[in-house]
Amino acid sequence: MDYFRFFIAESELVAMPSGALWWPAQSILCVSDLHFGKSNRLARKGHSWMPPYENQDTLLRLEKDLDTTNTKKIICLGDSFDDNEASRSLPLDEVLWITRMQAGKEWVWISGNHDPSPKNLGGSFLQSLKIEKLNFQHIANAEKCCEISGHYHPKIKVKLQGQSFTKHCFLVDENRVIMPAYGTYTGGLYCNSEPLRSIMQKKAIALMTGKKVYPIPISKAY
Repeated sequence: MDYFRFFIAESELVAMPSGALWWPAQSILCVSDLHFGKSNRLARKGHSWMPPYENQDTLLRLEKDLDTTNTKKIICLGDSFDDNEASRSLPLDEVLWITRMQAGKEWVWISGNHDPSPKNLGGSFLQSLKIEKLNFQHIANAEKCCEISGHYHPKIKVKLQGQSFTKHCFLVDENRVIMPAYGTYTGGLYCNSEPLRSIMQKKAIALMTGKKVYPIPISKAY
């Protein structure tokens, strides 16, 4: 099995190799930190030029996950755009691509710290969302439980047969999930660094993404 199934607040969730989270009982697909338009923002700010293909790559993976799960509802968990200008300057073909994917689905954009204001795209725009016992928000709150969040772009470095590998990962404990960044041009914070170490319980695991999902105790991270 390429996926990894686990429970939060008695709800079965599925971590997918792409970095998406699937909630089968609710037909919900959740992705975080798409960061559409990062190369565009860097170019506007005069930083190093990056090939402007990250939106297409991210959309291709998202479209595949939507087809695989046949989801009825998608939650984009904040920082879907690298800044507000990026949301306004999406190429028309990418706007139409997103519009096609939205057809027949309930689409929720959760506000993040990079993109707090509404976008001129379909769907609803919320600060947070609660479904049954699960709370969906962009940034984790260590005082709360049963939450699904993103923001930190967690990644893990492990050694295997003398070689080290760094991959995006989910962080999971009894109270919460911190999602990996889904966008193509995204860095990350090591899962055993602060503040992630303080937010997550000691028995938390990292679910390393890639061709399949590998569960690894955070204590084993390199």
